[in-house]
Amino acid sequence: MNETAETPPAQHVADSHDLIRVHGARVNNLKNVSIDIPKRRLTVFTGVSGSGKSSLVFGTIAADSQRMINETYSAFLQGFMPTLARPDVDRLEGLTTAIIVDQERMGANSRSTVGTATDANAMLRVVFSRIGMPHLGSPQAFAFNVPSVSGSGAVTMDKAGRTVKERRSFTVTGGMCPRCEGMGRVSDIDLTQLYDDSKSLAEGAMTIPGYTADGWGVRIFTGSGFLDPNKPIRDYSKRELDDFLYHEPTKVKVGDINMTYEGLIPKVQKSFLSKDREAMQPHIRAFVDRAVTFATCPDCGGTRLNEGARSSRVAGLNIAEACAMQISDLVEWVRAIRDPTVAPLLAALTQTLDSFVSIGLGYLSLDRPAGSLSGGEAQRTKMIRHLGSSLTDVTYVFDEPTIGLHPHDIEHMNALLLQLRDKGNTVLVVEHKPETIAIADHVVDLGPGAGTAGGVICFEGSVEALRSSDTLTGRHLDDRRSLKREVRSPSGALQVRGATAHNLRQVDVDIPLGVLVVITGVAGSGKSSLVHGSLPVRDGVVSIDQGAIKGSRRSNPATYTGLLDPIRSAFAKANGVKPALFSANSEGACPNCNGAGVIFTDLGMMASVASTCEVCEGKRFQASVLDYHLAGRDISEVLAMSLAEAEEFFASGEARTPAAHAILHRLVDVGLGYLSLGQPLTTLSGGERQRLKLAIHMAEKGDVYVLDEPTTGLHLADVEQLLALLDRLVDSGKSVIVVEHHQAVMAHADWIIDLGPGAGHDGGLIVFEGTPAAIVAERSTLTGKHLAAYVES
Repeated sequence: MNETAETPPAQHVADSHDLIRVHGARVNNLKNVSIDIPKRRLTVFTGVSGSGKSSLVFGTIAADSQRMINETYSAFLQGFMPTLARPDVDRLEGLTTAIIVDQERMGANSRSTVGTATDANAMLRVVFSRIGMPHLGSPQAFAFNVPSVSGSGAVTMDKAGRTVKERRSFTVTGGMCPRCEGMGRVSDIDLTQLYDDSKSLAEGAMTIPGYTADGWGVRIFTGSGFLDPNKPIRDYSKRELDDFLYHEPTKVKVGDINMTYEGLIPKVQKSFLSKDREAMQPHIRAFVDRAVTFATCPDCGGTRLNEGARSSRVAGLNIAEACAMQISDLVEWVRAIRDPTVAPLLAALTQTLDSFVSIGLGYLSLDRPAGSLSGGEAQRTKMIRHLGSSLTDVTYVFDEPTIGLHPHDIEHMNALLLQLRDKGNTVLVVEHKPETIAIADHVVDLGPGAGTAGGVICFEGSVEALRSSDTLTGRHLDDRRSLKREVRSPSGALQVRGATAHNLRQVDVDIPLGVLVVITGVAGSGKSSLVHGSLPVRDGVVSIDQGAIKGSRRSNPATYTGLLDPIRSAFAKANGVKPALFSANSEGACPNCNGAGVIFTDLGMMASVASTCEVCEGKRFQASVLDYHLAGRDISEVLAMSLAEAEEFFASGEARTPAAHAILHRLVDVGLGYLSLGQPLTTLSGGERQRLKLAIHMAEKGDVYVLDEPTTGLHLADVEQLLALLDRLVDSGKSVIVVEHHQAVMAHADWIIDLGPGAGHDGGLIVFEGTPAAIVAERSTLTGKHLAAYVES
């Protein structure tokens, strides 16, 4: 017998690198974590919110992969790229190119739409420029971000040794509507909200945020020479008022500084109205809402396009009508176009649009503003460009891709994750939903707790092994809440009549008060439209949405919740000094690091280095401030406390501070007792931020609470605590309305309102309203079928 025939071929050394190896990771709360992750497999990372999942996946593996890719570019190019610091890890081996698909909301730019963000608009513009009738010109003739401009003038050039002048002219045909400048809406500014005309500029007439009498925003007006700073605005002549409000940009000298002076109206339009409202800070948003009224542009009807772009048609539609169509309908319209001159482009466009439908976003339209997408919709929209990609052997990193998905839609998402894996890619997913954990090839469970109690690998292995393990995730993986035997009786009802917001179709519904109401339905069925767009606007309604918390690394739970104010006052009163001394952002700041606690050293094109301040040793305060104590603790020791410790500290004794204790009690109540008072907001996970907002809103005087997917980012074990909190709210006499997909919350509800039957124009109807027991018994809707399977499994 030939022995060589039976000897298996030796593995090529290049095929031996089938693991991503992490050695000694210490990012955020990770405690010297070392782990091997299989390549070309689907690995799911689980653990309670704040256990260190994102620190390991995003902060360590993905961050170092991106940093190393950036280092392959020249030092010149790196100077134009964001500098990424090396993660705090001993060694990483076997990394591949990482593609991060996170939950960050898309487009803080009001010109960004679903079509522009996915390149579908670009392809559609080329189609119209080639076969649209009448023919207008290049694709930019259909772009709402390109204005039509023309110009002429003399050009001087050398010809045959002589200098000659020739007259030249040019024309650019763009698609931008000139009235609204491609925004789709026009604004009318209320001048009374910009200034008090009874005062002069020197007396502080300006009422715009940031425009103080001694600030540069006002000094450019007072020092321009166009206006008298001591004259009340109501006494301005017609010429002065025109210069004040509408003056064209002009170079002026204010003191010794050259500056550009322009009227107040264009200045406000550029600095406030060109930004997406959702991306503004709360006080800026309040000013814009107060000072500006928006209306649909009368010239373009909100399409953003000029008359020329709207006149050219393909197969009976112009580009504005095509972009306004639901994508599931648009793809059928594209398929029906038969023109060999654009066949390859139509095939690519069809593939992109089909990806929208397969990923559960067929209910969107291409003209939908990108900033209006939820976190889950934004994440799935970013996936579009990767589904048809020819790349293999890359690492895809997802942050809870099932957010905002009905159990019916999660099945599609799971299929897409497996599709990416089967192309030979490594797929890393941070996830809490048991439906997605179940399809994993490999599971990594972090914990055992959150914050300082987490950061350790509790388990790694198969899903079956996780079930039999004694970890928190393993014990709760097969948790099933049973239906309530007795439901509460409503004390009244909120009446909604003839609701037509977005895709709602003349919906009439009575939402019970005094009970726990869950509004559910597939993604895009009209839940948010009903709750946020159609509920009667009334006093006492507290709405908690999924909007991101904005804050710098100087912000922390104590500053964000207003907790630091009573703490500073308590320290000041106990020591007979000013409260400002106990702020690391004010008088008490360490002069060496300006209260940051770290020194950032800029190394040009290399990553900047952060080192602990040697003077304050990272405590952020001057040494003299730390000599002041409250109940034996200095301010830095108090900020280092966990919220649970601080609640006890401020409850009684010398440190008793009722105002601080009330805020701390709410923070502990929502399950954030493990966070420290001084932990930077930038290190908080998505679930922690959501609960932080919930704690703040609980203090508002409201009798109706509206929550938009409060289980976002919550571990299976934490959902139990959330339900107990909602029960306490209802039992205290409040009404709680929850938009939710989590079956545990549905099973716990007193009343369910189910929208559907589908998404987009296939939704917008009430398909069921009643008790959870009734929807399970009927099984007439998608929600009923999935909830029945959940409670019976």
